[in-house]
Amino acid sequence: MPLWRSWDAVPDDLDRTVVVIGNFDGVHRGHQAVVRRAREVAGERRVVAITFDPHPMQVLLPERAPVRLTGIETRARLLEACGVHDVLVLPFSREVASWPPEEFVRRILVETLHAAVVVVGENFRFGARAAGDVDSLRAMGREHDFTVEGLDLAGGEQVWSSTFVRDRIAAGDVVAAAEALGRPVQVEGRVVRGDQRGAGLGYPTANVPVDADAGLVPADGVYAGWLRVVDHDDPLAAAQRLPAAISVGTNPTFAGERERRVESYVLDPSGSDRPPELQLYDRLVEVTFVEQLRGMVAFDSVDALLVQMADDVRRTREVLGLPS
Repeated sequence: MPLWRSWDAVPDDLDRTVVVIGNFDGVHRGHQAVVRRAREVAGERRVVAITFDPHPMQVLLPERAPVRLTGIETRARLLEACGVHDVLVLPFSREVASWPPEEFVRRILVETLHAAVVVVGENFRFGARAAGDVDSLRAMGREHDFTVEGLDLAGGEQVWSSTFVRDRIAAGDVVAAAEALGRPVQVEGRVVRGDQRGAGLGYPTANVPVDADAGLVPADGVYAGWLRVVDHDDPLAAAQRLPAAISVGTNPTFAGERERRVESYVLDPSGSDRPPELQLYDRLVEVTFVEQLRGMVAFDSVDALLVQMADDVRRTREVLGLPS
């Protein structure tokens, strides 16, 4: 799928398109409804999504900028899965922020994307000082020969939004976040060698550092979930989803640990306490969070920690529907 990093990269001979506009961070079910409607009205036309990088708040009010749910490549992949044909990443700057609504419409929608239809949420705002709204966009559409659809916000009493998803993930409520996203909460990262403490306790883990590229990581605690190797050169490994008890945090039982990590203890699906032998170091993995089991706790002794870890494994099997 074409991913245009600026409006200059869009082909000059692009036919008329159906355009959806938004940050699309997380590509939650509200975003998916906008894309679905665009596909319904597109016919043979291509659906193009406009997103922004960086997030406008990082430029205008960086101290209030939200934590990113998805990077641009992941966002584009999710949009493609919803039915978008092309993604235009508009580099957001103070210059772009200064464009009046009419300039955004002329330069991007008319001259660059040759829009025939524009589909947005009813709360869509654009242009300098967010002066443009759906009504003014409709008026400009009449002038420039495109139509506009402003859709009601989806989700019912609790509107699906990127803010809601961030709040739920930050609270560890991965079930509610998954409901709004229409898919489980996931992070990606490359497995690194840790301090081997888990192996010494009988619970070897695949350790993924928490960084900006992983995705928004849930609150510290223990979760039931899955681990999958993301390896396009090894289709068998990539197709195998492994059950895991997942710990997020700094392991407060042991003094001196400060690095926040996602640690996945892979379980044997057959019910054995002994996990399968895996070579995961340096491999890119996808960790899927299904349900939070408990918050992070500092235990008084290693023995107390081991008792709790055994119970975490038992409850993980229960949540994932595995034999005990």
